[in-house]
Amino acid sequence: MLALPGVTLRIYASDEIQFFSYLRSLWFDRDVEFENEYRHFYDQGTAADDLFHETFLERTSPTGLRLNFGTIGSGLLWSPFYAVADLSVRLARAGGSPIPADGHAWPYVAAVCWGSALYGLLALVCSWAGARHVLRGVGLRSHPPAVAAVWAVWLGTPLLFYMYVAPVMSHAPSAFGVACFVLVWLRVRDRYTIAGLAALGALAALMAMLREQDVLFALGPAVDLVWRAWTTRQWRRLTGVAAAVATFTIVFLPQAMSYLVLNGRIGPSQVTSRKMAWSSPHAWEALASPEHGFFLWTPIAILAVAGLFVLFVRPGPRDLGTPEAPAPAEARRLATSLLVMLAAQVYIVGSVESWTLAGAFGQRRFVSLTPLLVIGLAVLLARARTSLGRVMLVTVSVIAVWWNIGLMVQFGAGLMDRQRLDLAANTYNTFVTVPRVLPAVAWRYVFDRGSFYRRPTPSDDPGRR
Repeated sequence: MLALPGVTLRIYASDEIQFFSYLRSLWFDRDVEFENEYRHFYDQGTAADDLFHETFLERTSPTGLRLNFGTIGSGLLWSPFYAVADLSVRLARAGGSPIPADGHAWPYVAAVCWGSALYGLLALVCSWAGARHVLRGVGLRSHPPAVAAVWAVWLGTPLLFYMYVAPVMSHAPSAFGVACFVLVWLRVRDRYTIAGLAALGALAALMAMLREQDVLFALGPAVDLVWRAWTTRQWRRLTGVAAAVATFTIVFLPQAMSYLVLNGRIGPSQVTSRKMAWSSPHAWEALASPEHGFFLWTPIAILAVAGLFVLFVRPGPRDLGTPEAPAPAEARRLATSLLVMLAAQVYIVGSVESWTLAGAFGQRRFVSLTPLLVIGLAVLLARARTSLGRVMLVTVSVIAVWWNIGLMVQFGAGLMDRQRLDLAANTYNTFVTVPRVLPAVAWRYVFDRGSFYRRPTPSDDPGRR
């Protein structure tokens, strides 16, 4: 509640317009024809550029409708908040309020933004619960490391940016969907009942509707389930897969229908498909490029990934699951499944032609890794046996958190090249310039937030921009 005033209540980019338009069009027009939504944002000046007009107001899909490269899931998750906004606006209008009940007015936008912030918070809560479950399972102290890991990942990754600065992007809801999936998987993997697999199937469909790439997280439980069935020779465990497929199919129906109406097939637009190189030529660059790499934008992720490998190498003293499985093998299967999830995301991000995400804050396609980062960092913190080791980990984590906050300040205040990292300049600004300008920037963020979004003029003071 204290953090909600920090949420920026605006829509500003074409990606946000696409996700929001799904919700607005379904709620008010009962269709997925986005002409009027796109026209509103173009005429209003939110996306008043030639490229937006050419892509979304001139071109059409194979079925003759306006293009939308987004998915329906974020709109579905936002709909309870949107419903409250719509009811409030209509009640206010009955009392004489001039706010239009058109689905575009500020209460509707604010509801979606606050909804995303809440889903980001719930992603962190689910990640915390998942980390505690893992730590308890391997006989490690769970509470302090899990709490510390959640705070570090929240403040040290782009999730913070997409909860508060650009909340109408799909990344905070995506992190929530994945965190729910991972938590449920950790809770049901000891027996893999039919009900448990059905729940995983439904949540896998939700992940696919939030961001198509997120469905690859289902590979982790798939590896875990097959591995368990093979080692225990309990093949009956696989019978519940049919329940998972059934619930996936049912829950995915809204996205399947929107695909058919928009694209004439069950699948994303061919414009999106043509951007994919399935050999993943950019996987390493997406992680380690000095200008666009995930590890350079978000160094806390290096510690978290190291923690997942530590879980594999030093699995722990206690069994996580079935009595007949040796403890090291059980824990290594869990670690392997988590690493498969990580590798799948690196693979798919490295397959996208626009892997650099130039102009965006951070490698935002990795925000969905939030629960894995929390688990990995919690394991690393819990494994620190000496006071010196804990102090070193905490110190590095604090520096990584400040790096993320420093980049956010530079990105928002115009103190960096938003198209890429410049490590020397960004490092100097983070540790020298940002501490000096932070009070003024914080004041503007609270009391004059619109000043961040105006176009700078040559006469502007760079420190103020």
